[in-house]
Amino acid sequence: MKESEEEMFRVNQDYQKLPGSYLFSTIAKKVKAYQDANPDAAIIRLGIGDVTRPLSKSVIDALHVAVDEMGDESTFRGYAPDLGYDFLREAIVKIDYAKRGCDIAADEIFVSDGAKSDSGNIQELFSKDCRIAVCDPVYPVYVDSNVMGGRCGTYDADKEQWSDIIYMPTTAENGFVPEFPKETPDVIYLCLPNNPTGTTIPKSELQKWVDYANKNKALIIYDAAYEAYISESDVAHSIYECEGAKTCAIEIRSFSKNAGFTGLRLGFTVVPKELVFDGVSVNGMWARRHGTKFNGAPYIVQRAGEAVYSEAGQKEIRELVGYYMQNAALIRSGLADAGYEVYGGVNAPYIWLKTPNQMTSWEFFDYLLEKANVVGTPGSGFGPSGEHYFRLTAFGTVENSKIALERIKAL
Repeated sequence: MKESEEEMFRVNQDYQKLPGSYLFSTIAKKVKAYQDANPDAAIIRLGIGDVTRPLSKSVIDALHVAVDEMGDESTFRGYAPDLGYDFLREAIVKIDYAKRGCDIAADEIFVSDGAKSDSGNIQELFSKDCRIAVCDPVYPVYVDSNVMGGRCGTYDADKEQWSDIIYMPTTAENGFVPEFPKETPDVIYLCLPNNPTGTTIPKSELQKWVDYANKNKALIIYDAAYEAYISESDVAHSIYECEGAKTCAIEIRSFSKNAGFTGLRLGFTVVPKELVFDGVSVNGMWARRHGTKFNGAPYIVQRAGEAVYSEAGQKEIRELVGYYMQNAALIRSGLADAGYEVYGGVNAPYIWLKTPNQMTSWEFFDYLLEKANVVGTPGSGFGPSGEHYFRLTAFGTVENSKIALERIKAL
């Protein structure tokens, strides 16, 4: 029996350091409040990076076949292998890596329910005293998950920074290219092409990061969720195209944006067997964590993922990516013609624009919502260097993208 208050259950106080809600939850609440007050408003959402095009024929066909198999005793499947079915892992290796000259094996592929889950969970492998380096602005999950892990120190509201995070500003002044930090980190998060700025770096520059990590015995977490949108030939689709990457990098991939799986949920993480720190295999650690906390992505979804790698599936996702990049070019050129300072939209489905008249990011958010009924994402939600910037996505329909652009230009 507990004899004092000191013996009561205690919560993880690191959660209390976080903002009240996740960035996109805050946006959703603000939009709902506006819609409730203005029920006739025709709101166009170009904020959250959710897709709008339906799943391709190859994917749908594969889902139907797999569903029928699940209804037949002879082909029914229960729990999936926790690390993923071989048929999917082998397809990933063949198309995503072997074709690009990357020496990745099937047992280095870990299938999951999405890149966001893996981005948040990967920090469980880090010791509490690891120093984390992130680009600024950056996908919020990297920082928030490390705050939950007690790794970020205290929050300085004036600087909008965590005391123990190493920030690598990516701004217009440096061409939105991350620079090596002055302090040496233990873990470096790189998202290329970048979310939210839509910018990226050539393979020669990525090689320098690999060399830097190996020299300093640091680990790179490489988020390649948008690699399908790369259009320039000198940009690497995988960090493993760089020499030495297998000894310093983990790569995270997603089916959400290239194949429209935001409603299906499927992704994978690559952890090479050569990745060894403190004499410990990181591949083995991730396998142990994955097997303990995850029961495998659903069979029908993994069959759908396999279909993405078929000849027809590859053609279909190229068409899907082309559709969204048509939107990106439309939005980018239209905003530039209207006098906005814009970036991205070439190797990624995001357009990063400078807010007009020194508006803060949230002021511009409210302005667009109220005056144009268009929803975007405030840049400050991605980090202090995102202030006075704004993100629009190309994942809407072409029709809605055109309407949204005309509304913004009219302002």
